[in-house]
Amino acid sequence: MLATYTRERLRAIEPNEISDALERGAIIQFAECPLPLPSADDLAFLREELPRQLNVKNVSYHPESDKLHGVKDDAALRERAYRVLKSHSRNVEDFLHATIPALTRGWTVGTSSFRPIQEKGRNLASHASNELVHVDAGAYGATHGDHILRFFVNANPSADRVWATKGAFPYLYERYGAAAGIGGAHSLERGALDQLRTGLLKGLVKLGVKEAMIVDSSPYDRLMRRFHNYMKDTSEFQSGRDDYEELRFPPGSAWMVFTDVVSHASISGQHALVNTFIVRLGACRLPELAPINILRTGGAGAGRAAS
Repeated sequence: MLATYTRERLRAIEPNEISDALERGAIIQFAECPLPLPSADDLAFLREELPRQLNVKNVSYHPESDKLHGVKDDAALRERAYRVLKSHSRNVEDFLHATIPALTRGWTVGTSSFRPIQEKGRNLASHASNELVHVDAGAYGATHGDHILRFFVNANPSADRVWATKGAFPYLYERYGAAAGIGGAHSLERGALDQLRTGLLKGLVKLGVKEAMIVDSSPYDRLMRRFHNYMKDTSEFQSGRDDYEELRFPPGSAWMVFTDVVSHASISGQHALVNTFIVRLGACRLPELAPINILRTGGAGAGRAAS
């Protein structure tokens, strides 16, 4: 599941090598972050100053509105955090355009965030907890079956960021789909109410309400939310260890993954940069492996395609 790339291996990749691996459920790890990071002073600022000014758990730059969210009204601090995260967003974009160009066609560039809080021991409600293994469901409201790609950097100078996984969606669906209530083939066409909602929200975006789409929904996204909640709410799923694996990401390393495909939990770690993108299903070479098509077909063909 973990495919590690050194700078030398990255220079020698074949076309579609990394994009196909992502679609098959790999976590692509870079032993050393392959793109320019914020300066040492800016990283120290993110780690030391931002936690004192948080309004919410993350500080995020939103490109759709060109605004920073999550910190208090300290103008100088906001301006510096805005500059650092916007610049990092562009660097990640540039790297992905060069590395997985096909998957960037028509994508949506989402937030560039800094997560300053220690993940371990936060005692959050289950649906909000990153410590529980889950697949992501919805991003910015609804994906309508498109993939959620996240690019992470461990910005902690001395401690690993530790993840856990219990496998990728084809396996999880086969093993747990029936218990979660998502087993069998589903019709995922949007009905009149879904289409009306999406149309109204797009109208609000045109009127200047840039983040209106975060309340959008679709039959697919509701099924994925059901699976997400089943995983987090089911103690037997969380406690089982026969398919459980821990992964460690050292300081300065980076990794990317389709988080709607690969189950994951952040069980410990503090200080991470996280960038989110919505990758169009139409840009993928292996769409039969996408959760929306597994749900449509009841899993037929997914195992063969993944091999």
